[in-house]
Amino acid sequence: MPLPASRSLLAMLFACVSWLGMMPSTWAADAATISIACSGVGQELEFCKGAAEAWARKTGHALKIVTPPNDASERLALYQQLLSARSDKIDVLQVDVIWPGLLGGHLLDLRPYAKGAEAQHFPGFIANNTSQGRLVAMPWFANAGLLFYRSDLLQKYGQPLPSTWEELTVGARTIQDGERAAGNERMWGYVWQGRAYEGLSCNALEWVASHDGGAIVEADGRISIDNPRAALALQTAAAWVGSISPTAVLNYAEEESRGVFQAGNAVFMRNWPYAWALAQAEGSAIRGKVGVAVLPKAAGAGRHAATLGGESLAVSNYSRHPAAAADLVLYMTSAAVQKERALRGSFNPTITVLYQDPEILQANPFMGELFATFTSAIARPTTVTGARYNQVSHQFWNAAHDTLSGKATAEQALSRLDRSLQRVSRRGTWR
Repeated sequence: MPLPASRSLLAMLFACVSWLGMMPSTWAADAATISIACSGVGQELEFCKGAAEAWARKTGHALKIVTPPNDASERLALYQQLLSARSDKIDVLQVDVIWPGLLGGHLLDLRPYAKGAEAQHFPGFIANNTSQGRLVAMPWFANAGLLFYRSDLLQKYGQPLPSTWEELTVGARTIQDGERAAGNERMWGYVWQGRAYEGLSCNALEWVASHDGGAIVEADGRISIDNPRAALALQTAAAWVGSISPTAVLNYAEEESRGVFQAGNAVFMRNWPYAWALAQAEGSAIRGKVGVAVLPKAAGAGRHAATLGGESLAVSNYSRHPAAAADLVLYMTSAAVQKERALRGSFNPTITVLYQDPEILQANPFMGELFATFTSAIARPTTVTGARYNQVSHQFWNAAHDTLSGKATAEQALSRLDRSLQRVSRRGTWR
């Protein structure tokens, strides 16, 4: 459901708008001004602006760059307010993989403009971006949760690359203690995203799935989260806080965890692929010392699990210039632009053929080595829960955060979560 209007969020939007005037004296008579919302996480804003500027130079159109909140939940709330008001303030929106079902009714059908270009992208991503038969967003880059590790420190302390969470805990503690004894009192074993937001839902879903604890809500609508395996997953993570993970991790999003890791103060990190290029950049304290692997699993019945993530570009139904906005989207999601983003920023393409590109694989070896991780990543239960997914995720991340912070045991938190989801779903019907 649309959220109520918020003056503070709208004020934030207008405060974050910057003009980029292109072709100042030679615009075509039919030139339009297109506003595009670009996330500021990592290098996303830089690459978004760069590609949009290139399109503007090519077409003679002008741009307005909007930088909405980095927090995904706040950005979604802002989009819902603008779209519900039928505002034309943003033409092109950067949308998370879980939003097409929530926002689809307000977004333009891109299929007539794509003219078959969608066939180049991962079929699963196109299906995800299709709402009631309408292609409401074009895939821009794919994501899956990955384990980043300090290869030099694992070698120094004779620790194996962990396959299970138990092995990660032991290795993290061993290296953390050794480095602190050697003088780095800021060293931590493992950093991740523990703030109460969508990123925690991604982390917690990986923990639960890797313990064979289900998918929160199963494909048939059954609520499955209140089970012993899921409780064990949350208990395992809670034990890291204050031990191998700083207490401050309970307020970390992607950039906070990356900051600690890239400063050389963490052994392991869970993050998205974008962190690779930044860690390997000139001037990085850990350049040449980083490896990437699949996330660990629980011992015994567990499996390696990575949450599917990624971003797409969509056009508002209320844009005054839908054709120009759609053209911008198709340009920015093209193979050439996706290749440039992969080479410069380690953003995973959504176009299958690019995973055979030698230049991309040389710059990002993990894209080839972990290809199956991206193609088999676990989706959040957005399809089955539909318009109620936002409520489901909000309650799930709060239950996880309550467990991590010690406000409740895992069993207590999951029992309450089950009761809440039963009410939200009308006892599993969801429609």
